Amino acid sequence: MREAATRVRDVMRADPRLIDPHLNWGEKMPSLRLEVDQARARALGLTPQDIAQTLQTLVGGATVTTLRVGEERVDVVARAVPNERAALDRLEDLTVATRDGTPAPVGQVARVIRTTEEPIVWRKDREVGVTALADVVDGVQPPDVSRSLWPKLASIQESLPPGVRIEMSGAIEESQKGNTSIFTLFPIMILAMLTLLMVQMQGFSRLAMVFITAPIGIVGASLALSLAGRPFGFVALLGLIALAGMDMRNTVILIDQIETDVRERGLARREAIVFSTMRRARPVALTALAAILAMIPLSRSAFWGPMAFTIMGGLSAATGRPRAKLRRRDGARVRSGRVAFLTLFLLPSIYGLWRRRSLGHESTRPKPERAPNLDAIGAATAAE
Repeated sequence: MREAATRVRDVMRADPRLIDPHLNWGEKMPSLRLEVDQARARALGLTPQDIAQTLQTLVGGATVTTLRVGEERVDVVARAVPNERAALDRLEDLTVATRDGTPAPVGQVARVIRTTEEPIVWRKDREVGVTALADVVDGVQPPDVSRSLWPKLASIQESLPPGVRIEMSGAIEESQKGNTSIFTLFPIMILAMLTLLMVQMQGFSRLAMVFITAPIGIVGASLALSLAGRPFGFVALLGLIALAGMDMRNTVILIDQIETDVRERGLARREAIVFSTMRRARPVALTALAAILAMIPLSRSAFWGPMAFTIMGGLSAATGRPRAKLRRRDGARVRSGRVAFLTLFLLPSIYGLWRRRSLGHESTRPKPERAPNLDAIGAATAAE
């Protein structure tokens, strides 16, 4: 296993993007191993446990009693004198007592083998493992380096003995753990969102329109991550989920405003789409701007940076400001407008396409005695 890890380390050393590839086990240390001659030990009435306990007492020491000095307790340790226990090359000269009390040298019943062993044995999931790790140069993402090195390890994996394997670790493994924890609760989250949105929207068609606009921020998020050179990992996925919630919130507000204008103001659906979008454009844009500015301090963080860039890029692309103009309709000046970017452009288009059969129809609710003044609505929109 250590030989396979050494080969992996050599492959990592050939990559100029990695700094100081090494193994977490370090160098082997010298050790002494006692090989007991079972036949001679049984002839003297000794067991391996008897020999181990005797050597532990002579070399390391064993507590035989405890004395109380004032309020403190002091252990009395019995062990061999320093010149005997420190001379490991004379370990075979130490004596062990047989069952009849006769002393016998250790070399008579066992053989001392000088070898080397690992100072620390690392385990993962109760399995012994050796980790080859390294740092990366500035401007390079660890997941990208790991994915590029993985195909180069195919020849090493094919030559491994049974029971030995190579696994991807580091940033990729942690990201996979985080994604698994999210996707485990994802169905519950979707069900809760559907329930709350159905209570608010009270219609399957409006609910479908809200969900259609959920992923529109991916365009800006992917562009921001690419320009900033940040990876799309677990933290960026959290930002994308939060971004989808923000986009759906804007959609709910805009659809509710359109339905309110049709229901209470008696406007035709086409007019309600135009004026509702213009009235809600500034609050939506200012809310998005506040969220973008709040993410700027986090954008410099090594851990939270991808989430900040995801939210900033998604909100920047999904929200814009309205550009209004005046036009003539039936001899009257009516303020109309068109809005830039996705939420304030795509959603009215989707809504108009969805309700295209009733765009020019007036509301079924009886109009008030005094019809709403469209110029006044336009002026109120400009004042907002």
